[in-house]
Amino acid sequence: MTRLTFIRPQRLSLSLSLLLASMTAFADNQTDILDSPSCIEIPSFERCFVEAEQGDAQAQFKLGVMYERGLGVSQSYTEAVKWYQKAANQGDAEAQNELGLMYAQGRGVPQSDSETAKWFRQAAEQGNAVAQYTLGVMYDNGHGVPQSDSEAVSWYQQAAEQGYAKAQYNLGVMYYQGQGIPQSYSEAVQWYQKAAIQGHAQAQYNLGLMYYDGQGIAQSYTEAFNWYQKAAEQGDAQAQYNLGVMYDNGQGVPQSYSEAVKWYQQSATQGFVNAQINLGVMYKQGLGVVQSNSEAFKWFQIAAEQGDAVAQYNLGIMYENGLGVPQSYGKAVRWYQKAAEQGEAQAQYNLGVMYDQGQGVPQSYSKAAQWFQKAALQGHVDAQFNLGLMYDKGLGVPQSYTEAATWYQKAAAQGDDQARQALQRLE
Repeated sequence: MTRLTFIRPQRLSLSLSLLLASMTAFADNQTDILDSPSCIEIPSFERCFVEAEQGDAQAQFKLGVMYERGLGVSQSYTEAVKWYQKAANQGDAEAQNELGLMYAQGRGVPQSDSETAKWFRQAAEQGNAVAQYTLGVMYDNGHGVPQSDSEAVSWYQQAAEQGYAKAQYNLGVMYYQGQGIPQSYSEAVQWYQKAAIQGHAQAQYNLGLMYYDGQGIAQSYTEAFNWYQKAAEQGDAQAQYNLGVMYDNGQGVPQSYSEAVKWYQQSATQGFVNAQINLGVMYKQGLGVVQSNSEAFKWFQIAAEQGDAVAQYNLGIMYENGLGVPQSYGKAVRWYQKAAEQGEAQAQYNLGVMYDQGQGVPQSYSKAAQWFQKAALQGHVDAQFNLGLMYDKGLGVPQSYTEAATWYQKAAAQGDDQARQALQRLE
């Protein structure tokens, strides 16, 4: 009964997370509004105060900014709210947006979802793109307003058409998933592209995935690589990982293990599990890096402790064979068990072998058969053969040539020569 080699993920699944976390969206909102041109050119406090007292809405807004950020005056959220309120009551969209943010975060006023929605809506209805985007997020989450995909799309659309990158990205996701709007990969691509051109890292990453899979646009590994690279250079861990995979496989770029290692390393350092696993495999096999079992073990362990089944399986192999760590069948079984319970077929198979041979656990044919069966049902060819053998010999299961033939046949259909020979013997 043989063991299997190390495994690693080949590519990340499509990531379509919206910018939906309410506090994250509000923080984005604050950054955008406070970095807008009208806020950068803030006059002296004295001049601003005089103009604000005279009822100038822009001066009142800027005075609110100065109090909120402590620019030329002692920082005070209460005073900031006071001046934002005055400007907002006069219809100043930036002040309305900022007042909504203060209510959202409970700064200078009691936190209130209804007041948050009220002020964002007033700003949004005046065409403020930041407020339109944030109101879209609120509808998407059902935060302070009834959840509504169609309303979310409406507000994202309005902000997106003004060139607001975050709204363009979210609108792309809504088109991709068909939420609140008819599903359309081509529309998703268009909106991702608009946001990506503005430097939106998640849009760049998703656009890369669309090119990779040829969804809504002509398939192109070269274009996929280009967009992954843009996102990766901004620190996007998923893009860094996918860029590593493309270098690893020579897709859209000349094959290079050293470049693959470079990008896996950057992604792994940010905690991305698949990159940690692949980096471990690169160290184990000495691909693009000096071979090191200890480094391989380190990265497998980091990923395994985050609950990843593939990493847990690979860590089991390291313990079973004493690679980069003292040999221990008991610890190998522990990690195989964790992976197997998550449905990892190769771990289920190896766990069956451990029970069959009594390594790290009391010998048990019945438990071996149970784990072989779990793996065999997932199409694992060696498990299918071994399960057939156990039925053939009556080991841990009632002896049955019929059952044995069934499992030998499944393994033989996958090209297993031992299974073919066993079938010929049964005939």
